[in-house]
Amino acid sequence: MKAVAEKIDPEQFILAALTPAQRLEAAFRMARDAFRHTDLTPADIEAAVQKVRRSRYAKSRKATKGRR
Repeated sequence: MKAVAEKIDPEQFILAALTPAQRLEAAFRMARDAFRHTDLTPADIEAAVQKVRRSRYAKSRKATKGRR
């Protein structure tokens, strides 16, 4: 049998090696860089995050509701 080499995404490996606090800090840095040259305000971004979280939470609630 041949040995198979797995392709590893360096970004995923680096994040896996970080502590949860370091992951959060890295996420904040990436978000800051991503939104640096836009007209969005922090309030706009927070509203979008809350909207996405609400929709994801509603979907997960529906999925687990029938399992009981």
